[in-house]
Amino acid sequence: MNDGRFIEVPYRMLPGETLDGLLEAFVTRQGYDTTDTGEGMRGWVGQLKQQLERGELLIAHDLQTETTEVMTLAQWRAFGRDLADDEEEG
Repeated sequence: MNDGRFIEVPYRMLPGETLDGLLEAFVTRQGYDTTDTGEGMRGWVGQLKQQLERGELLIAHDLQTETTEVMTLAQWRAFGRDLADDEEEG
C-alpha cells in the first residue's frame, strides 16, 4: 500500500488457529449474525475462507501499529485513500 507501512499477508501462510481467530474477529467487527449460516461462527469462518480463496477478502498487516486485519477489497482501497489523504494533510 503506502510507504511500505502495510503488507498483504497470504492467508495460506497463517496457522489455522490464527486464521480462524482473524476471521472470527472480522465477523464480530462487521456485526454479522452468527445464526445466519445455521452453523454459527464456524459457518461464517467457512464462508470467509472461501472469499479469501476467491480474492474477495485479504489480510493486511500494519507494520506501524503491528496489527493484522481481514478486509474486503473495498475496505482496503478506502483505507488506502483515507491514509493517503491524512498523510497529505499532515
